Amino acid sequence: MIKYVANQDGPTLGYSTKSGIGILEEDGYFFKDLNRSGIVEPYKDWRLSPEERAKDLASKMTIEQIAGLMLYSRHQSIPAATRGMFQSTYNGKDFDESGEEPWALSDQQKEFLIKDNLRHVLITTVENPETAAKWNNEVQALVEGEGLGIPANNSSDPRHGSDSSKEFNEGAGGKISMWPESLGFAATFNPHLVQKFGEVAAKEYRGLGITTALSPQIDIATDPRWYRFNGTFGEDPQLSTDLGRAYIDGFQTSEDEAEISNGWGYESVNAMVKHWPGGGSGEAGRDAHWGYGKYAVYPGDNMNDHLKPFVEGAFQLKGKTQSASAVMPYYTISLHQDHVNGENVGNSYNSYLINDLLRNKYHYDGVVCTDWLITADEPETVEQFAGKPWGVEDLSVVERHYKLLMAGVDQFGGNNEVEPVIAAFEMGVKEHGEAFMRERFESSAIKLLKNIFRTGLFENPYLDVEYSSEIVGNPTFMKQGFEAQLQSIVMLKNKNNVLPLAKKRTVYIPKRYYPEQIDWFGNKTPDKTDYSINLEMVQKYFHVTDCPEEADFALVCIHGPDSGGGYSKEDREAGGNGYEPISLQYRPYTAVDAREVSIGNDDREVPNRSYKGKSVETRNRADLDLVLETKEAMQGKPVIVSMLLSNPAIVSEFEKEIDALLVNFGVQDQALLEILSGEEEPSGLLPMQMPANMKTVEEQLEDVPHDMQVHIDSEGNCYDFAYGLNWSGLISDDRTEKYKKK
Repeated sequence: MIKYVANQDGPTLGYSTKSGIGILEEDGYFFKDLNRSGIVEPYKDWRLSPEERAKDLASKMTIEQIAGLMLYSRHQSIPAATRGMFQSTYNGKDFDESGEEPWALSDQQKEFLIKDNLRHVLITTVENPETAAKWNNEVQALVEGEGLGIPANNSSDPRHGSDSSKEFNEGAGGKISMWPESLGFAATFNPHLVQKFGEVAAKEYRGLGITTALSPQIDIATDPRWYRFNGTFGEDPQLSTDLGRAYIDGFQTSEDEAEISNGWGYESVNAMVKHWPGGGSGEAGRDAHWGYGKYAVYPGDNMNDHLKPFVEGAFQLKGKTQSASAVMPYYTISLHQDHVNGENVGNSYNSYLINDLLRNKYHYDGVVCTDWLITADEPETVEQFAGKPWGVEDLSVVERHYKLLMAGVDQFGGNNEVEPVIAAFEMGVKEHGEAFMRERFESSAIKLLKNIFRTGLFENPYLDVEYSSEIVGNPTFMKQGFEAQLQSIVMLKNKNNVLPLAKKRTVYIPKRYYPEQIDWFGNKTPDKTDYSINLEMVQKYFHVTDCPEEADFALVCIHGPDSGGGYSKEDREAGGNGYEPISLQYRPYTAVDAREVSIGNDDREVPNRSYKGKSVETRNRADLDLVLETKEAMQGKPVIVSMLLSNPAIVSEFEKEIDALLVNFGVQDQALLEILSGEEEPSGLLPMQMPANMKTVEEQLEDVPHDMQVHIDSEGNCYDFAYGLNWSGLISDDRTEKYKKK
């Protein structure tokens, strides 16, 4: 049972009767007696600043408690997963067999909260807002009664993406509001819209019990092949800076009665900005989640552009919170960028990047948290998904923790176990003495605790379940998200003004082949052939036929080319080095223009990662066939293509054969249909260049933006950064004036 105690001119305190804590009174005010001392110690005193409270609490914590505070849990679903790498149990049984409610805590969650003193939990899927709220209350009641009563700081990766098949209507709610992906926000070129999203998302996060966002991702995606391109705000340093700043201001700022102090308060969500110092320059577009992508390279000597979204955006907010509360370095080895020690190690391990650059040069004083599982051992082969200790593979798990502490890191992502952190402390005691290591631990504890104090969790970490159900995914937020989706769609081609289309005309929509998909964790989704758009939705706008002869126009919905991550286990087993091209075209591609010798070489594996002369096939090459076959079947009638993009794509293989081309980065089908039917006008702009061919992709420099030859279409339009069409033609407005390259 949760009880509340109101303070006049002060916060309302929430506490659980299960936790066993009491309420203290002093000078007519009430305070939670979190450690049962019977004294209003500074950390319990909400009249003091978060800094003062954090320093007092850190001084009272044992090394074991601080070590637990430094942990950040592996992914937790609610209810917990019953299979896979995150499998959990309830009283020793699978959830389905346990008879427990979905908001009950798993055995593993209880263990890391109590035994390991963990207080930072990463939440993934939740059954619904009510379940999330009840689970949060269970967690908070458990930890409130432990030790010093430190609340849990729950977090989330981005969770506001769109379900394409879902319908939007004015009165409908959902599990959470649906907005564009980051690249879609970039296509709006609208910082005000991004800040509004942050404000809405923060309210929904708080309704789910989430007080830290593991976002935004402000790496500038300067290599068009990079696996995580879609999670960024594109390739432009200034646009990424402005959008990242707006995003964080929206998430972190509380106003009016919700504000506690300095912009922080009960509607604030800490933003953990990522990935310092930028991960968008992975060699040949490969990604550092795997050993084959461990190197970020800088052939253009352009590190400063990658720092700009951090030092001019995330660390220089317009709002009162001033700076992002946390930073996550990326997995990559930023090759040859350590100008002090000459180390080529993963970014979190690099003292130059954290201590010298981030802390000392740019005066960042927030939390530094590693990306997930960098202290775990590497897998047997580079294509496996496991630990990512790049550059420190030969160190033990404990030695990796110690090196991270000495490099300036405060927190270990994806680590549930406290033992290696305590062992690292003991290593430091032997080298530097206990006083030094105690101070080192307390400095991290203060940063971590400030983020919990500033969001009001020490006074009331509990949720009103009914309010959570009402606020998360409410109709107003759903409407704002849908309107943002409309602004993220980019029209690239509109030959003879074929668009917009009159309603109730007849459309032919061919079925699309969906190739087998394998996610990061090795889970497979089988291939299928199906419609790529919700036909019931289409029928509200147009008549639908399966016969091209009966149609007035065709709509072909495809995805951008996907050739994989740049590594082939089969090639390695056949005697090759395993490395292959990443292609942005649909037809088979041979890398005749690739480098003879790779920039990043690794004697542990292969001395040269070059793929020059190798060929690769795109998994979804059937998309190109679908467009060309539809063109032939329509016998001169208009063919309109809608592309879902996660990276730039080469469209020269089909563009001249079609009449209209729209691209999006993840929207509801309904948003696309609103544009096609003329209910809304397209206003999006390309947040990246669309390359003319693979030769220019191979020749561009991984760390340099805007350095490709771009596609020129049949109408003479260049598919360059900040290009887009509306019904009147080429868009030229305040956005293009500010951001378009002159």
